[in-house]
Amino acid sequence: MIITAKTILNKAQKGKYAVGAFNIYNIETLHAAIDAAENLQSPIIIQTSESAIAYAGLEILIDMMRIAARESKVPIAIHVDHGRDMKLIKKAISIGYTSVMIDASHHPFEENIKLTKEIVKAAKKRNITVESELGIIGGKEDDLEGTSWCTDPKQAVKFVRQTGIDSLAVAIGTSHGAYKVKGDRLRLDILKEIRKRVSIPLVLHGASLVPKHALTKARSLGMQVGKAQGIPKSQIKKAINLGICKINVDTDLRLAFSTALREYTQKHPESINPRDALSYAQKATQRSVEEHLRLFGSVGKA
Repeated sequence: MIITAKTILNKAQKGKYAVGAFNIYNIETLHAAIDAAENLQSPIIIQTSESAIAYAGLEILIDMMRIAARESKVPIAIHVDHGRDMKLIKKAISIGYTSVMIDASHHPFEENIKLTKEIVKAAKKRNITVESELGIIGGKEDDLEGTSWCTDPKQAVKFVRQTGIDSLAVAIGTSHGAYKVKGDRLRLDILKEIRKRVSIPLVLHGASLVPKHALTKARSLGMQVGKAQGIPKSQIKKAINLGICKINVDTDLRLAFSTALREYTQKHPESINPRDALSYAQKATQRSVEEHLRLFGSVGKA
């Protein structure tokens, strides 16, 4: 069933668990996310980045997501991740997304407020949830690249009050992608201060787990994953206990999908049916989604 992200996140905040927000870009990753949610009876958010939209097309993606979510029995929100193109975000609002993220964090503080307010005004007319980011979540993933700086708890109060957003993505030491700075850990002290001052649901980006078993398999298949490392599960659990209600997952799904494709083609060099390889990758991605849902504490919360 299709539902607003605000409804899902408010329930998660009260229940002290987090909802997984999974980036999809084709029919296989979409089915992987929803099949996992149904298998574990968990609410989820399915989301598309601007690069995924450029790859597959906005209207094609929204139609796929709406049909799949409408036919599912678990609560699903449909979200635009890291929206920077104002025209694209407004179009997404008009064609059926139930949630959007306006990411103007790369602008000065006052400009961030101004642009965010513009999207909030457009979204509220259609009862659409708005997420925004304060601080910079660094690293590189898709077209996002930058140096991290943490969210100022005092600024967070002003930002939330003046923009009227429904959820706030905070920068507390995470970075996008799998290739994180050595020793990268969450600034839970900053998160604790933000939670004291801000009452709306908080969002964590750049928190890839990059499981060791996934890296081991990738390396055994000749994939160049270098010194990739993720955030420890213990840190994720502590962040949830301190108020994180939504956690974005992209890199871990890419790793699962790409590794499975490589594994299948190496095991079955005679195969010329792409559906077999894609189905194999879909199942591997579903297992990754399920691993995250269990960690986030949302199992059985549908």
